[in-house]
Amino acid sequence: MKKLVGLFAALLVLSLPAFAQQHGRPEVGGGHIPSHGPAPYKAPKHPNPPAAGFNDQAGHPNAPHVHAKGDHWIGHDSGPDDPHYHLDHPWEHGRFTGGFGRGHVWRIGGGGPSRFWFGGFFFNVAPYDFGFCNDWLWDSDQIVIYDDPDHVGWYLAYNVRLGTYVHVMYLGNS
Repeated sequence: MKKLVGLFAALLVLSLPAFAQQHGRPEVGGGHIPSHGPAPYKAPKHPNPPAAGFNDQAGHPNAPHVHAKGDHWIGHDSGPDDPHYHLDHPWEHGRFTGGFGRGHVWRIGGGGPSRFWFGGFFFNVAPYDFGFCNDWLWDSDQIVIYDDPDHVGWYLAYNVRLGTYVHVMYLGNS
């Protein structure tokens, strides 16, 4: 009997690290919702060379994402002059009024990057960002919309499941 209890205790001790990893807070995504959007861009005094991608740490996605600890927005650092997000007619379909940030979680109702919807509101993903949302579930993922402080006419759609985000344009409501 003592051997059985000892074996059980040893197995329990050895399984604790695996249990902690499964139930610990993820570094990116996993249901975390940032408390705020990214800060406006500030040009560095001594610019770093461009990064090869967005996976800033092992296990992080190679897409713009938000760290669960500290709500640090990775990849939102190109500034207001980024030609990928220039619009000749910003807000041409009006402005999104459905609610921003942590208190307004929306479930995508269908579509894809070129046109998706939720709650009667329609959006599209910036063409430059299409590759960053290949693993989004366009009929069920939850997203949160944030203002983009640097790119006029764009919002940021944050995917709660993945912890990644893309630039989106509001297309109107039904």
